[in-house]
This record gives sequence, structure tokens and C-alpha cells, in this order.
Amino acid sequence: MPAIAYLNRLLPGLQPLLKYRAEDWPHDFSAGLSVAAVSIPVAIAYAEVAGLSPSAGLYSSILPMIVYALAGTSRQMIIGPDAATCAMIAAVVAPLAAGNSGVYLSFSIALTLLTGIFCIAASFLRLGGLADFLARPILVGLLNGISLSIMVGQVGKVLGSKGQASRFFRQILEIPELVLQAHVPTVLLSLGCVLVMSVMPRLSKRIPASLVTMILAALAAYSLRLDEMGVALIGPVASGLPTLDWPELQLHEVGDLAGSAAGLGLVLFTSGMLTARSFAERNRYDIDVDREFAAFGMANIVSALSQGFAVTGSSSRTAVNDANGGRTQMVSIIAAVAIALLLLAGTASLAWLPIPALGVVLIFASWSLLDLQVFRRYHQVERAALLLGAVTMLGVLAFGAIKAIMLAVTLALLMFVRRVARPALEELVVVDGRSGLYNRLLFPDATPIGGLLLLRFCGPLVFFNASHFRSEVQRAIARQTLPVERVVLDLIPMTNLDITGIDMLERLDEELAAQGIVLTLAGRQIEFERWLEITGHPDESLRQRAYPTMRQAIREWHGREETATDDAEEVVAEDARGDSRQGG
Repeated sequence: MPAIAYLNRLLPGLQPLLKYRAEDWPHDFSAGLSVAAVSIPVAIAYAEVAGLSPSAGLYSSILPMIVYALAGTSRQMIIGPDAATCAMIAAVVAPLAAGNSGVYLSFSIALTLLTGIFCIAASFLRLGGLADFLARPILVGLLNGISLSIMVGQVGKVLGSKGQASRFFRQILEIPELVLQAHVPTVLLSLGCVLVMSVMPRLSKRIPASLVTMILAALAAYSLRLDEMGVALIGPVASGLPTLDWPELQLHEVGDLAGSAAGLGLVLFTSGMLTARSFAERNRYDIDVDREFAAFGMANIVSALSQGFAVTGSSSRTAVNDANGGRTQMVSIIAAVAIALLLLAGTASLAWLPIPALGVVLIFASWSLLDLQVFRRYHQVERAALLLGAVTMLGVLAFGAIKAIMLAVTLALLMFVRRVARPALEELVVVDGRSGLYNRLLFPDATPIGGLLLLRFCGPLVFFNASHFRSEVQRAIARQTLPVERVVLDLIPMTNLDITGIDMLERLDEELAAQGIVLTLAGRQIEFERWLEITGHPDESLRQRAYPTMRQAIREWHGREETATDDAEEVVAEDARGDSRQGG
């Protein structure tokens, strides 16, 4: 029994497959063939982005899909090559390979293997929460940057021109020259592919436009002998299933690739989790993020062993699965078998695929990932999110994905530290017609309680923000137009208080006393007393001026006793409003 429990934990998708229901087969079979039909052209196109052979893209779509079906907790997600991972592979490996195709393949496989190992290790350490660490604006910026760089990178292919630049901004400057060098037959073929990609979704949403485009382009290349006219074809594709082989890794190669593998693993896992979570929520089931980390790791390891490259969850292929009624993980297995059969029987036809057609498919796929409108929303709602997204996108275009992610994460950490180190100090007021206490910035015309200043520090009071807290309290007192006799500090938002914070409270208490102001504390009375005990604080005067609630502190100021039968919020509002009117 323990062995069975361990196997179910290691392969959570195995149990549903062992209990597979016959009524799910028609739905899963149809969805599996549809997923395969989309995966084949996309895998070939993304292999081009990664700088690898078409067969490598197909290899990355067989064993990884089967392994994820067994090890993943998402019933619907389809795993395979992805634009972001392929672009990151090319950015990392190209400088190391220095133009050597054999070394390039070896480093790509090694990078994929190390990425899988990183994901497995992260699962053991229960780091699934890292999926929340790369903020949504960072991922949006990453995908936007990669989409733009892929689209611009395909301009030379669809025009039949050979560009020299490798960076986005230089490629932009190179476009006029590429247009002047355009190859007419290639341009005509590209325009035909654009027409098919544009019209097919309107004719049928169930038939993949990319598959139809590839088939028609290959037929045109074969029947019109476009290769003799100078149109570039992908050429022979290796037939047969991939051989399983453990890549040889030198110690210095591990050092060169380890950091990039960790970054790639974090990105592919985070983007995959966005897909998995969205479809799980839509279809009302749960996923285990730590188990997903392990599943991603296992999928990438088998991809490396089968001569493939890094894979992640694909939102487009998962959407195809969902739209075609796929119900279980069997969809991935059916799709993988269909791709394997193609490698066994049909690779000769793939040799006639024109490279311009792949470029058009990639441009349309990248366009679907592009979302620049979200930056307008970020500008309206949160400027910090706009900054993160814009920095990531521009960083991808200027420096590459890995460096851009490191820059964006560093910026996000600095912004987080700034928020924690400089929490807001809110002045609270009573508002006529409303119960409770409110930030005075929201109600600037509200009348304060005469002689009483109510403050709320929105964060922990600890060593790195204690001085900021003291300065903000003094500024709040200085802003008051009426003399302040007592300051009431709400401790409810103060989730932590260390010895530096307690010492700062004592110092502030002494400074306020010298100004004739009494410091009073409200909320977290028991926690505050325990903080004093833990830190061994000898001063009992602060303890005596600590109240369980803001209501009691306000009532004590007015010299009235607490009544146990009153409703807390309503009494605060009514009494404070009445007293405020009397004081005014």
C-alpha cells in the first residue's frame, strides 16, 4: 500500500488513466488529433526560433506530453515548445556555441536537462509559490518583448532576404534594406500564406489555420517546384523516433548554463502555471503547484534525453484541447502517438515545407501573444506595474530574455523593499453618515476630533522602517491646525514589532511627552504585552496606555466607560460623530 501511495503521488495522472471511462474516449480522441494537428506545424516553427532542426521540435512534443500526462495534475494542459522558451534557448546558447551547429545542439539539450533538474529540485523544496513571484506585469512584458522580437526576426524569411542583424533595434533599422532585396516568388508565397491564415479562422474554428497553411504551402512548393525559383525549403527531416541518450556535460558547461537554466525553469513554470490555473478554474478542478513543478521537470528531462529542447504549458494548444471537448490526460497521449506516427511514416512530405510559410505562421502566433493594450490599464491603475512591464519588454528587445528577467526581478524586489521599508502612515477621521474610521486623504473635509490625532501605520514596525515611522508621526503632528494633546496609534495593521520598533516607540513616547502630548496604543493589546515580555522591555508606562480597540481609546479620551452591549463599529461612529460635533 505505501508503494501504491508513493506511485500515485509521483504520477498523479496515472490513477485517472487506470480508471479511464469508455465514454470519454470519443471526446479525447477527437481532441487529441486536433492537438496533434496544431502541434506539428507549431513545433516545427518554434524549432526554427530555437535555432534547431524541425525534428527536434517534433521530438519535444512526444515523450514530454506523455510524461506530463502521467505526472501533471492538470487534466487539460498540453505541454510542448513555446515561443518564450525557444527565444530564451537561442539567446543563451548562440553565444556559447559560436556558430558550431553540433555544439549548439549539445548545449541546447544540456540546458534543457539542467532546467528539468532545477524544476525537480524546486519541487522537493516546495517552491511552487515561485509561480507567484514573477509578477503578471513581468510576464506580460516578457511575452510582448519576445513576440515583437520573433515577428521582426521573420521579416527576412517572408521577404526572401538575408538579414545580418541579430538584435531587435538593429533588425528594425535593417527592414528597408530587406524590402529592397525582396525575392518576388517568396513574397508572393508569403502573401498567399497570410491570406490563408487570415481567412481560415472565419471559415472554420475547428480546423487549425496553421496546419492548412503548411499543407497548401508544401503542395505549392512541390507542384510549382518553388525551390528551383529560389524559395527556401526546410529540407529533409529525420524520420524515425528519437533515440534516448544521456547528454555529456562538462563541469565548466554546467557552470555556464546553471544560472540560465534556473531562469528558464522559473519562466517556463510560471507561464505554464498561468495556463494550468486558468483552465482549472474554468473547469472547476484544482492543481498542485509543487507537483506541477516536478511534472515540468520530468517533462524537460525526457525532452533532453530524446534530443528535444525545453517545453512548457501551451495556452494555444490547451485551448484547442478545451474547445474540442478533451476531458482527460488521454488527449496528450493520443496527440503524442499521432506525432510519433508522423515521424515513422510521413517525414518526406515535411521536406517541402517552405521557410516563408513557417515565418508567416510564427508572425501570426506571435501576434496572438502580443498585448500592448494592457499597458494602458496598468497606466490607469498602477504605475509600478507599467514600469515593470515596460522595463521587461524593452529589456527583452535590447538585451535578451534572461537579462531582462533578471533586471525586472531586481526592480520588483527594490520596489517591494521600498514599500515595506516605507509604509504609509494614515491619519484617521470620523465621517458623518458613515460608520468606522477612514483615511483623511479620502475625506479631506472631515472634522478631526479636537485634541486627538488618530494614526495607523500600514506595516510592521521593525529595524528597517522604525526611523521612517518616527519621522512620519512627527510630520503628521506638525500638519495639524489644532493643538494635539493625545496621539492614538492603531496597532491592528502592525503585524510585527521587533526590539528596534519597541525602542522607537519608547523614544517617540519621550519626545511626545516633552511636547506635552500623550502617546496611546490601540488594538493588539495582548500581542503588544507579549512583545514587551519577549524583548524584556522594562517600561510599564506604554503597557498601561494600551487599549484593546480604537473605540475604547476614543471613549477614554472623552471620559466615558465601555458598555459591553453596544455594537462596536456603530458606537464608534455615532459617539465619535457626536463628540466631533461638540468639539467643533
